[in-house]
Amino acid sequence: MKQGFGCWLAALSIAFGSPVAAQPVAGQQAEKTYRVGILCGGCSDQEAPSRHAPIRQALRERGYVEGRNIAFVYRSADGRYEKLPDLAADLVRAKVDVIMAGGGLPGALAAKNATTTIPIIFVGIGEDPVQHGLVSSFSRPGGNVTGLVDRYADLIPKQLALLKEAVPSVSRVGVLWDARLWQALEPSFQAMQVALPSLGLQHYAIAVNGPDDLPDAFRAASRARVEALILFPSPIFNVHLAEFARMTAEQKIPAISGFTDFARAGGFLSYGPNITKTWRYAAISVDKIFKGTSPADIPVEQSDNIDLVVNLQTARALGLIVPQALLVSANEVID
Repeated sequence: MKQGFGCWLAALSIAFGSPVAAQPVAGQQAEKTYRVGILCGGCSDQEAPSRHAPIRQALRERGYVEGRNIAFVYRSADGRYEKLPDLAADLVRAKVDVIMAGGGLPGALAAKNATTTIPIIFVGIGEDPVQHGLVSSFSRPGGNVTGLVDRYADLIPKQLALLKEAVPSVSRVGVLWDARLWQALEPSFQAMQVALPSLGLQHYAIAVNGPDDLPDAFRAASRARVEALILFPSPIFNVHLAEFARMTAEQKIPAISGFTDFARAGGFLSYGPNITKTWRYAAISVDKIFKGTSPADIPVEQSDNIDLVVNLQTARALGLIVPQALLVSANEVID
């Protein structure tokens, strides 16, 4: 009887414009609103929503609509790794249902150290998650953590080869790297050392400890007569991609990065994971977790979506003629 009265009252309010709001049918539960915590190591609070538009879109395609059944809680380190543990702890206090851990290995470890119960999906780490204690194995993570590995170190030989193909005269390559990630970047240096002799290249390492070091780093590259640059992966460089691209153009130094947005921001070459596809993978994992799958049972994936982006405008500004074979193999050419 109560259920029939509620339905009649709701219909009456619609028909006659009454201010009486329709009430949920007795026994019917309101739709749950899931809270997704996003830990961003390489963006600011203002940039976070737009930076993560791909995962929001991917979740929307799976039926999750902001304001109805999903909400996003952002915590951004702006390239300051020391802030990541506190930001991860803040997401735990916010009682999110899942944490998307950006910020490379530091972000993933910060999230893991903050909670043993909230599911964590790390995105874009370049290191072995088993070696660093994030998961027990790729096939059976075994805890509350799973994610996607980009293995940036595996891309270093190809990045150097692309630089040599694009600029055949280059013999001395500067390596711009984040000194705060020395342990995480060790595999990248090892891969580089193996690749250099076969390409006839030498390297000059240039360490930075933060964004304020970038101008000095480029002056050091100039003094060392570096003919090209390779940018080792770091959230700090992701934050300042546009600034880095501008500096390479001003110094007339062709450069390559594993972040595909580098070439889109004015850099010469990018060769690395397609970030949009990476976030779409993450959305699939989020959906599985919301539907009851434990992260312990979601295998860790290795990214195979690698894109080559060439900026022809920058090439012309550098006085370079890009080989046709390289242009044909590119996923995107900016002209």
